[in-house]
Amino acid sequence: MESNSYNILMYSHDTYGLGHIRRTMAIARNLVRPGVNILIVTGSPIAGRYTMPAGVDFVRMPGMIKKTNTVYVPHSIKVDPKIAISIRKNIISSTAKAFKPDLFIVDKVPTGLKNEVLPTLKWLKKNLPCTRVVLGLRDILDDAESTRADWKKKKFPEILRDLYSEIWVYGEKDLYNPITEYAFPEDIAKKTIFTGYIPRKVPKTRKPRRKQKQVLVTIGGGGDGYTVLDNYLKMLESNGTVNFKTLMITGPFLAHDRLDELADRARALKVQIKPFVKNLEKRMATADLVVTMGGYNTLCEILSLKKPALVIPRDTPRLEQLLRAKVFEGRGLCDYIKWGDVTPDILRQKVNTLLDDPAPCIKQLQDFRMTGLEVMCKRLTHFRENCRD
Repeated sequence: MESNSYNILMYSHDTYGLGHIRRTMAIARNLVRPGVNILIVTGSPIAGRYTMPAGVDFVRMPGMIKKTNTVYVPHSIKVDPKIAISIRKNIISSTAKAFKPDLFIVDKVPTGLKNEVLPTLKWLKKNLPCTRVVLGLRDILDDAESTRADWKKKKFPEILRDLYSEIWVYGEKDLYNPITEYAFPEDIAKKTIFTGYIPRKVPKTRKPRRKQKQVLVTIGGGGDGYTVLDNYLKMLESNGTVNFKTLMITGPFLAHDRLDELADRARALKVQIKPFVKNLEKRMATADLVVTMGGYNTLCEILSLKKPALVIPRDTPRLEQLLRAKVFEGRGLCDYIKWGDVTPDILRQKVNTLLDDPAPCIKQLQDFRMTGLEVMCKRLTHFRENCRD
């Protein structure tokens, strides 16, 4: 390692989905450059499936699965959850002590899963006081009442006040303002920077030569999106012939029995189905419409690729996806159906409308500017120029 290198440590709050590691990887790909090393500490079981650019590597912790908002269990190893958290805590701490980061970016939760990052934060403050510590927040965490109560109970404002340099919100204040919604204290609000949404690299693709339009159905990790896939196939099963083709990506965490059932139904309908693709952006780029849940990363990809989208947002265990869908629909960036309202008939109506007349949605998408990576690069430049402050 070069003695004058600038080291960035990133903690990815991964449990049972793709969202956190995909967002972390998008940021890492943007911040890495000559003289910068990035090390990602993650519990994602599929981190190794992604191609790492030069200068970026990862340290794998035992994975955890979220059973409820408060209960997590190990993904693979059969040990007590407290033991798994202890292992993860030691990995995070040991990595930080050996890597000695100049910048530490923590994803989503100020203290990490079950406070696993807290010892590292305290060690950095005592032993590497010049290290900048940043909390990265997606645009919406949950509804205001639940988030305020949770942050107060866990004393997050005190943690942010004492152990963090900045808070980066990966969204736009005029769409959703967590400073107001979550009642940030004044000194925490002053540490908060709205980066804007995080754009994804737009792949170079040839305009497909096909007579029929293409619908892409994707539900992220797949652990909680069966309802979307089931209703979509029911729509096709009850609709006779349609004038569009479908690619369905179920996610790597969909239960095997459900994947088998969906695959049999898809095959009968001549629907292409895949559990996972590395370059989702390429598939999305060639689609005419995306049907998806309301996760942050998928909607950032939709914004980047300027694709009309029908969003079916999950409303448990958090309201985050539903709130985001409402905000985006209000700006004309997508259409949505509430989770409990989705039926094959409503799906058919919405899909046909967006395929027949996508122009209003595309116009709003084209006018929407995404500044997330640009602002983060400016902050990195500032940190490097003032690394001894």
